[in-house]
Amino acid sequence: MDKVMGMRVFSAVATNRSFSDAAKKLSISKAMVSKHVQNLENSLGVRLFNRTTRKLNLT
Repeated sequence: MDKVMGMRVFSAVATNRSFSDAAKKLSISKAMVSKHVQNLENSLGVRLFNRTTRKLNLT
């Protein structure tokens, strides 16, 4: 996956504090948002978000 797109997705998720809102803003599916964030986390070797079913926070 493209790291630039991963950074764009990360920025959108961090700004909106929501995978769903980021997906709408970027016109991609929620699954693709999740996949981009997961790939970025794996390539950096760190977790970028603390996620629960109700909250999303930056680490």
